[in-house]
Amino acid sequence: MARLNVSAILAAAVLLLTAPLPPVSAQERQAPVSLGQLQLSFAPIVQRVAPAVVNVYAQHIVENQNPFLADPFFRQFFGGVPSRQVERSLGSGVIVDPSGLVVTNFHVIRGASQVKVALADKREFPAEIVLKDPRSDLAVLRIKDAHDRFPTLQFGDSDKLEVGDVVLAIGDPFGVGQTVTHGIVSALARTQVGSSDYQFFIQTDAAINPGNSGGALVDMRGRLVGINSAIASSSGGSEGIGFAIPANLVRIVVASAEAGSHTVRRPWFGAKLQEVTPDIADSLGLKVPTGALVASVDADSPAAHAGIKVGDLLVSVDGTPVEDPNAFGYRFATKPLGGTAQIGLVRQGHQMTLPVTLQPLPEMPRDEVEIRSNSPFRGATVANLSPALADELQLDSQARGVVVTAVADGSTAQSIGFRPGDIVVSVNNERITNSAELERAANTGGRSWRITINRHGEQISVMFSG
Repeated sequence: MARLNVSAILAAAVLLLTAPLPPVSAQERQAPVSLGQLQLSFAPIVQRVAPAVVNVYAQHIVENQNPFLADPFFRQFFGGVPSRQVERSLGSGVIVDPSGLVVTNFHVIRGASQVKVALADKREFPAEIVLKDPRSDLAVLRIKDAHDRFPTLQFGDSDKLEVGDVVLAIGDPFGVGQTVTHGIVSALARTQVGSSDYQFFIQTDAAINPGNSGGALVDMRGRLVGINSAIASSSGGSEGIGFAIPANLVRIVVASAEAGSHTVRRPWFGAKLQEVTPDIADSLGLKVPTGALVASVDADSPAAHAGIKVGDLLVSVDGTPVEDPNAFGYRFATKPLGGTAQIGLVRQGHQMTLPVTLQPLPEMPRDEVEIRSNSPFRGATVANLSPALADELQLDSQARGVVVTAVADGSTAQSIGFRPGDIVVSVNNERITNSAELERAANTGGRSWRITINRHGEQISVMFSG
């Protein structure tokens, strides 16, 4: 066996420790060793997905509110007569069906009387709005007067995104033309963004600016994982905090449009949920405040039929944990109709799972009618209130009766103060239960009116004299 020369080893160690280290940059950086490494680029992904991202131009008419134009004396100085102005908004969109179905943000086309879509190859087409869903801040358009098969983006599974994944944002910021930015997924399940009822956003540091709304957030396989929707900014421009609506929610809205529906058909749970505060967590014996606490259950709802009770702590949907009511709402709303969802819960310290049927909100004939008679309701459009319409108007799902769905500009109803969402309870002390009764009361009323409405849970009674 060879003997170790201890003196030689110690001498070598001293030389290693005292020798000057190479520069840090030389340790961290490497020169390219192949042509392939020099050519790494996002360009192949962009070339594949960019043709499916479009610009969306929306315009709507607003009344000129200059008070001087209403007076003939001042009109001679200001010129013209009371007129209308055209306001335009710019956003982005994504083609999701070869026939020309485009998804964008609802706030891009809100109030629009005319919509136009411009493709990446500079062609422009008029478009019609086929579905508006303010609750998710999404809308679906259809390109008109075109017989082409358009390029599309394939949906990715947004639930499989992880923080740190690289993503690309494509849209038309500030109207300068199609622009691509890149970044990473900064966070998932962001809430308190404020642009949607479904507070479950993808956060990214890919630059998103005004005009990007409705554009695509894609992964490294070129799949649509989100629709860019909002930014957090003190300057109005990108500061590295952008938010996108997850593709799994977008998919539900698009599927409703493809099925020919003008509204989104989502699973109905039928219970009000509240956040678990630290105090509530202590009272329930939880180590951390998590889950969604059932505050009330609607009668004859899927939750009621499944046996969900007030005080239950909902902790998962089909095995996926939910940390708060927003997470539960998103997970449940993105389940396909039909079948059941397994809801994990804790009841009095015992864990259990209950199957909840995935069925849509009950619908009924709306019998929508515009009141044209000389009455306080003139110019108001009213309809029979069903759970589905209550959900659409963001009202209490238990509310019933006749609801105002629209109020014409400049109408008697608008001047009196009626608003969409007002529920008409009674007219001249007679209970109103359907739109036909309200139309009849409006036609037969006299000069004095006593009207009771329900507005966001508050009962309001007013008197009018004509």
